[in-house]
Order: sequence, then C-alpha cells, then structure tokens
Amino acid sequence: MKARVKWVEGMSFLGESGSGHTFLMDGAPEAGGRNLGVRPMEAVLLGAGGCTAFDVVMMLKRARADIVDCVVELEAQRAEEDPKVFTQIHFHFVVTGRSLKAEQVQRFIDLSAEKYCSATIMLGKTAKITHDFELREVLGDTP
Repeated sequence: MKARVKWVEGMSFLGESGSGHTFLMDGAPEAGGRNLGVRPMEAVLLGAGGCTAFDVVMMLKRARADIVDCVVELEAQRAEEDPKVFTQIHFHFVVTGRSLKAEQVQRFIDLSAEKYCSATIMLGKTAKITHDFELREVLGDTP
C-alpha cells in the first residue's frame, strides 16, 4: 500500500491514496489552519470506523441478512500529553434491517474487532476499544 501527502498551503495537506483518491486535511485556526478539511487524527478515527463497518456489512451480506443501513458512531479520547494517541475509542453500531439476529450482529462485530479490522486492532495497541450496537427493524418495503 502506498499513499502520498502533499502540503498545499498554511496547514492544509492533500492526502492521495494509492488507489487514486484524495482528501483534504487541515488544522484548526489556532494551529495555523483554516478549518478546510478533517484533522489528521479525525481521518484515523474515520478510517477505523470505515474499516469495521465494511467488515460487519460484508459479513451480514454474505450471511444473507436483510440489512438496509449501518451507521457507526465513534467517540474517542486522546492522551493529554504528546504523543496524543487515542486512549479510548467506543464504537456504537446502529444496524437497520428486517429480522436481524442480535447474536449474529454481535458475532460479526466481535470478528471484526478481534480478527479482521486491521485499523481497530492496530489502534487497540494504545486505546481501550469498546463496542455496542442497536438493531432497528424495518417493516414493509421502506427503509
């Protein structure tokens, strides 16, 4: 895997992925930024959320679960002193579908956390990682 980060101006940087996608990162105004993009550590947190959501949705689809939505709400705390690593991260999954089985969703979240999600497993080296979830039932044909 390769990536490239290019300084744009001030405290703005353009992240370019090896797959050809870009996103802007910027600092807070008090750090010399203009608040034009996500902070680098926000990008790390978003990446972890995306990684685990990808795993859970893929496993549910493979299990032929009738899933229509999956949202992961993340809350993280960071160390007070440099390096300001994540010390705690909580993942709250909101999974919407028809006749979803709580045991299955819990198992897939656990599998992601313990085996498949490289990002959260890596972050777990410095942060206490916790998860919970809620299921939302969809009735009829509307999501």
